[in-house]
Amino acid sequence: MVSITCVLERIKEDGAGALTEERIARVCRETGLRWRERCLTPVVTVYAFLLQLLHDNTAMTNLPRLTGQNFTAPAYCQARQRLPLAALRQLLHETGTPLHAAPAGDDGSRGAGVGRWHGQRTFLVDGSSCSMPDTPVLRRHFGQPTGQKKGCGFPVAHLLVLFDAGTGMLLDILVSSWRMHDLTRMAELHPHLQPGDVLVGDRAFCSYAHVALLWQPGVFVVLRMRARQIVDFHPRRRAARDDRDQGRPRSTWLARLGDHDQLVLWRRPSTVSRTMTTAQHAALPEYVPLRELRYRVVTPGFRTRSVTLATTLLDEQRYSAAELAALYGRRWEVETNLRHLKQTLGLKVLKSQTVAGVEKEIVVFGLVYNLVRAALLQAAEAQGVAPQRISFVDALRYLRWPLEPAPGRPPERPTSAPLVVNPRRPGRFEPRVRKRRPPQYPLMTQPRRELRKALRRKHVAA
Repeated sequence: MVSITCVLERIKEDGAGALTEERIARVCRETGLRWRERCLTPVVTVYAFLLQLLHDNTAMTNLPRLTGQNFTAPAYCQARQRLPLAALRQLLHETGTPLHAAPAGDDGSRGAGVGRWHGQRTFLVDGSSCSMPDTPVLRRHFGQPTGQKKGCGFPVAHLLVLFDAGTGMLLDILVSSWRMHDLTRMAELHPHLQPGDVLVGDRAFCSYAHVALLWQPGVFVVLRMRARQIVDFHPRRRAARDDRDQGRPRSTWLARLGDHDQLVLWRRPSTVSRTMTTAQHAALPEYVPLRELRYRVVTPGFRTRSVTLATTLLDEQRYSAAELAALYGRRWEVETNLRHLKQTLGLKVLKSQTVAGVEKEIVVFGLVYNLVRAALLQAAEAQGVAPQRISFVDALRYLRWPLEPAPGRPPERPTSAPLVVNPRRPGRFEPRVRKRRPPQYPLMTQPRRELRKALRRKHVAA
């Protein structure tokens, strides 16, 4: 039987020391947790939690076989409940910090640091969701998508994620109710950003308040313009004087940098954002200098043909329009990262039936994701390729591989077999269709108990 020490030897090494026994114990103590020596200490519980999610969120009854420890499923469930959420979040932050050296990406980006763009740290932000068991407490807290009858759907949580663009590491993940907008809790991610950093996001994050809050401390943004935002690239065009002046942009024109590239001043809107108080809105600067640019998308398979960006990177000599377009094109990497997190690892459908359990399960999924990313980055450095080309699935299999030592010998690492390197596929595109036909069962439109009663009545009548 494989012991938990042997299996986790690779996890602790590939995690760059962020998940050592000493660090886990220290973080738990700092969050106020006290415990006595038993089988399921916080350290063992965290390791067992990681193993559970590494193996497709396996059943709790299977964990004693995986860990080589003697405990019951109820005891492990209680140990998970004792783990502080703040401790798990702190471990996620520490493992998400880029600590690994890696070659430059296939896009040619180089700089002082791992995967930096123009020598600056670059981050990707996006919103997503995940499903969970249909219990009353989860329905009340997270809510369900509209149009679903009670008992015919599942609660859905809203996720706000922040990835490091150079390494793909997950820095933070915020869990909210289904109807929460992406911008509502965005300010909670701002402490991860430092002056000089670049944040890339879609049009959901393009608001004056958000841009101003990041512009004040010196954090740059590259955001897609909202659909309702009026952008006019005519030189010296007139701005709207008030809300009744329809059809004109509210920004003040400053300078022309190209055919579809200009400098403008964004004015603070008169309406207060729902994510801020009146005092916070009044503290925002009256104007923010901004650069607006537009480019065409000619790649087959892309639904969008024209993209308009808003950025606070104003120097057109250092940041050309083509480079900014390529940088925003990398925003789609966040979709790949989310696919690995939700589909490859299994975050898409959770198993916990309490609110605290759901939040902990999501954070530990983020921990597992970072462990796989750390192994992937180390393999990229050792094999001399870009991290984007190392197979995430193969790195996951590598972490799952049990380190069963021979009698009297320490565990050995399988260094002879490098991880799979994906081929270069520039400009690859695929149609958005499904080939495999799933079983054509009708959708549930009534609660399961009502359907059972209907089947019973039908059987009795027959």
